[in-house]
Amino acid sequence: MFEGFALDWIDVGEVVLRVRHGGSGPPLLLLHGHPRTHATWHRVAPLLAESFTVVCPDLRGFGQSSSPPDMTNHSQASKRAKALDCVLLMEALGHERFMIAGHDRGSYTAFRCAMDHPQRVERLAILDGVPILEALERCDAQFAQAWWHWFFFAQPDKPERAILADPIAWYGGTAESMGTENHADFVAAVTKPETVRGMLGDYRAGLTFDADHDRADRASGRMLPCPTLVLWSLRDDLELLYGDVLAVWRTWASDLRGHGIDCEHHMAEEAPEQLATALSAFFCAPE
Repeated sequence: MFEGFALDWIDVGEVVLRVRHGGSGPPLLLLHGHPRTHATWHRVAPLLAESFTVVCPDLRGFGQSSSPPDMTNHSQASKRAKALDCVLLMEALGHERFMIAGHDRGSYTAFRCAMDHPQRVERLAILDGVPILEALERCDAQFAQAWWHWFFFAQPDKPERAILADPIAWYGGTAESMGTENHADFVAAVTKPETVRGMLGDYRAGLTFDADHDRADRASGRMLPCPTLVLWSLRDDLELLYGDVLAVWRTWASDLRGHGIDCEHHMAEEAPEQLATALSAFFCAPE
């Protein structure tokens, strides 16, 4: 897995991040979603490394990256904190400016990184996501039925007890579909109580800090300052929930493009060639 990539643990101040990096060319940061680790990119990163210097960290609280102690307001898990981790990580690797792609929960950190650090992010790709504030404000019975876990995971203590009773049955996933090493990395993460708690902090912050940060941006008229690509899984439920996914993003990004990919939710594992082709075309496109 990740042949030719280096594996490091890098101290970025509040946390230590586990990171794989390799390839050559412009720097590209790839952020995973819940409940995956950076290993979810193992089929995509080598394809992109032919044209880019690819950096794949475990987000704080996920995988083998560390997490600060829980704050009562969950600010330690906010996307703003994770976005700063990304900037400091890329600085530590020698990259002042970079491109970024995030999937699922990682898309919210990628979005916040581009909003909070416009001088750092050259291009942004969002995979299977809309802004957190948009999801919450558009929430209806259909959303609550499909994405009930957003609200369950944000509750105190009970989610940990439910998940840790049988993490593999809870999350699913097989070595055949994910790849043997990726699956083993995933299993190691979701069976550790401290990691499960760290991952759930992402949802707890999502309903508080992260929504407030989006709300403040909208009130001030701030939009994404860089070209933005939105990709979504056609056999997942983003179109079912929102219809025209790009329409949701048009009030947040003036330079916007995107399309669906024929796969289920974990596109990096299920459609790596299509995803790598789409990302490469976007990140290599002339200004």
